[in-house]
Amino acid sequence: MLFLILSILCSVTVGIIFKLSRNYNISVIQIVSWNYLFALVLCFFTFSPDLNAIDHTAPWSIYITLGILLPLIFIFLAASIKHMGIVKTDAAQRLSLFIPLLAAWLIFNEEFNLLKITAFLIGFPALLLILSKPAANTNNKWMYPAAVLIGFGLIDILFKQIALYTSLPFTSSLFVIFAVALMLMIAVILYDVIVRKTRLTAINILFGGLVGAFNFGNILFYLKAHQAFADNPSTVFAAMNMGVIILGSLLGILVFKEKMSKRNYVGLALALISIVLIALSQMDV
Repeated sequence: MLFLILSILCSVTVGIIFKLSRNYNISVIQIVSWNYLFALVLCFFTFSPDLNAIDHTAPWSIYITLGILLPLIFIFLAASIKHMGIVKTDAAQRLSLFIPLLAAWLIFNEEFNLLKITAFLIGFPALLLILSKPAANTNNKWMYPAAVLIGFGLIDILFKQIALYTSLPFTSSLFVIFAVALMLMIAVILYDVIVRKTRLTAINILFGGLVGAFNFGNILFYLKAHQAFADNPSTVFAAMNMGVIILGSLLGILVFKEKMSKRNYVGLALALISIVLIALSQMDV
């Protein structure tokens, strides 16, 4: 259970760092870039991936796609937290689980039981209620959490495909994906510095290092939690998603004073119910 708690704390902390960073003169692009450098170094020294085993037969199309998607969605994540807050962003990220479930049903012909169907019927209105704006707010940036939801859903599908590729350890694949993401962001940074004359600043290195450390911690403890609960993965799944939504919501509302309407609260409650039903459906197989 300790690994689960640590994974939840790391996941929510990433959102808090992005929330706090907007009080400074920061560059999200630089923060995301430094994040992957720190995550890559931590991955190398923690997992000691066997790089010699990675050759032309590795799933490079998936590696490259993930290497592009991960930093892109991180940038949308930061924008979503800035414009819509931690509560709605965390909820959108966790509800992204419906996309791989839909893929399992429509693409991989997985059978759906009554619990999964019910979860979907509850989850979609939950999402609409969570992302709905207060009547007085005419500046609803719903496209950012929507991009987070779609992006993390696609990333989850691709990571599941990586997990099915048993010729390489998952951690070696993770190292390559981080490396691809870092190379992409280096190209973006070079353009930013050379063409747009943007300066590299220490504050971005600091925030990037913090994001990288907690982002990696989230992945590390999540993997360890699955190892600890190898016979009951639905426990990890349910606790992780509910924990992030509950803790993220409490911090967003109580600490950062994010404004929530009654519809938003109803949406959060429905989201939790939907995730519980998904967890129960995993047991009912």
